Amino acid sequence: MLGKLSEMEIDRLLKEQVVGRIACQSNGEIYLVPINYVYRDGYVYGHSAEGKKIRMMRENPHVCFEVDEINSIFQWKSVIANGKYEEITDFDEKQQAMQGIIHRIMPLVTSAEGHPSHGITEKDSDVGTLVELVVYRIKLEEITGRFEQG
Repeated sequence: MLGKLSEMEIDRLLKEQVVGRIACQSNGEIYLVPINYVYRDGYVYGHSAEGKKIRMMRENPHVCFEVDEINSIFQWKSVIANGKYEEITDFDEKQQAMQGIIHRIMPLVTSAEGHPSHGITEKDSDVGTLVELVVYRIKLEEITGRFEQG
């Protein structure tokens, strides 16, 4: 059976998942990339080093965000939302966003060498010293949710 997720089910899925995907578009090019995120009050919060994704979202802040939960080919949930990229410059807001992301991903770290930068730097000691992180949020708009339950 195919169906639509309720607003409460959409909110729950966005809060439960840790990895989502951002699709951005600039100068005729489309780029889709997974991110670790935290969802709060209608916003997806994420962070990244400077690169293609950040450059494209700065050029065109209109993005699409997708998250899903797949148990099998016939049992899944998916949320897709259009939204707007906003770079966070306020120190306190950046710190709160990063703490939220860290709290979501740290329970999933399986080795002592793991750290919240999740691959931006090679070692814990490099976090914050070698790479300037861009912290951002996406205001979700036009949110839809679907499911299949077989």
